[in-house]
Amino acid sequence: MKIIFATQNRGKVQEVKAIFDGSQFEIISLYDLGNNMDVEETGATFSENAFLKAKAVYDHYKEPVLADDSGLMIEQLDGRPGVISARYAGENCTYEDNNLKVIEELLELPEPHKAKFVSTAIFYDGKNTFEAAGELHGIIIKEQRGTNGFGYDPVFIPDGYEKTISELDFEEKNKISHRAKSFEKLKEILTQKNL
Repeated sequence: MKIIFATQNRGKVQEVKAIFDGSQFEIISLYDLGNNMDVEETGATFSENAFLKAKAVYDHYKEPVLADDSGLMIEQLDGRPGVISARYAGENCTYEDNNLKVIEELLELPEPHKAKFVSTAIFYDGKNTFEAAGELHGIIIKEQRGTNGFGYDPVFIPDGYEKTISELDFEEKNKISHRAKSFEKLKEILTQKNL
């Protein structure tokens, strides 16, 4: 079955294609289709935002869709940046802008800065909606380290590790990431449903 992955983010595309590799599902991203459709994320939760993306892409192509929404939640910041993780430092901000804003907000607060990455993955085909969630717990550090990740990866050290996610290789990251967990669960659901 061909499924469109509602993202332009090449890092996400690589991660999710690796998860579904060898399954009966062929993942084709908006990036592969040359479509830079941008869905406004107006939901109050990761789940709502993921569904908004899935439905918009389904309405456009009338093909089954995968979508996700994910973000960083920091304990000492009352769960911020949360659903606005991608634009935490303002519209059109860079990953670097977001990381610097988080570091600055944590400067006066005692360490460790406990945090978690959260991902909600959704499958939608016009009649069925399936959803799965994944989390990765760790701490935020006050310097950016590593070049292998994107988003908040350079400032996030997962529990049980000494390296940031950006310092891990792709295979290692894909084993433990919040996104990998949510999409692995979703793949299991889709395989069992035998659509």
